[in-house]
Amino acid sequence: MQINQTRKLAHGAMMIAIFTVLMAIVFYIPMANIIAAVIAPLPMIWYSANYDRRSSFLVAIIAVIVTFFIGGLLLIPASLIFAAAGVAIGDAIYNKKSKVFMFISTSTVLLVTFAIQYLISLRLFEVDFIRDSMELMKTSYIESIKMTEKLTGQATPKEVMDNMNNMLNMLEMTLPASITLAMLFVSFIIITVNLPILKRLKVDVPRFGKFSELRLPRSVLWYYLIALSINLFVQPEQNSSLAIIMLNISMILWILLTLQGISFIHFAIDAFGYPKFIKVLSTIVAIPLYSFVILIGIIDLGFNARDYIREKSQK
Repeated sequence: MQINQTRKLAHGAMMIAIFTVLMAIVFYIPMANIIAAVIAPLPMIWYSANYDRRSSFLVAIIAVIVTFFIGGLLLIPASLIFAAAGVAIGDAIYNKKSKVFMFISTSTVLLVTFAIQYLISLRLFEVDFIRDSMELMKTSYIESIKMTEKLTGQATPKEVMDNMNNMLNMLEMTLPASITLAMLFVSFIIITVNLPILKRLKVDVPRFGKFSELRLPRSVLWYYLIALSINLFVQPEQNSSLAIIMLNISMILWILLTLQGISFIHFAIDAFGYPKFIKVLSTIVAIPLYSFVILIGIIDLGFNARDYIREKSQK
């Protein structure tokens, strides 16, 4: 028992040290910081995959505190994000959860951690870093327009200005959905990069199924139909709270159904034995034709289209 406790403490201290070094690279070394950021959760994942949740939380908290002494308050937000992601992934491995559960739980933890940091920044420090980022983007856009006008000696057409302003306003309104999708993407990258490393470290990790076998919950279809009905029949006023909420929900659902549609296309290509490069080509074509691909995703979720394809391919 004493030996196990000593091993746990030694392992925890080693993971804290490795995590601190990686965060120092993220903070101080350009170029290498991108690679370090992707693998920064690895020490927390490795520890959480081997020890109970309480010990994992304790090690993660100590690791974040230690990083404060090498980077100050500026490093704390990133440390919290990476430590939280590491504990979420490791805990899923420790409890033998599926990779889908791991992805959802990690994304949720990242969203909650980001939201808490935003509220702390807003309430305690009175700093709205999201709004400040948007203002900086708008200022940079205006300055680039002025510079272009000076170089060319011509005024920017009003139509171009209006389109750019509309795009910036749309970006501002869809920030919640953009942040959610960003956290999903970050979770996917962290899981995809770190699990193969853990496998080499003799950790039993779950596997994702093939993308062509992706089947979202059928409830996604119902959410889409509800959102579509509200947009068609209620018709929220432009820039109202309901309109912004529905826009963000619709954006997330569009992307999910687009992925479902592309998955179905990949399934059909595999079923009929077409060359693999057709998958790449169909994925590229699916981006501009996303409306049609969404329809395919709806059919895939609502009907047994895969059974039909499977029967046709076997004849």
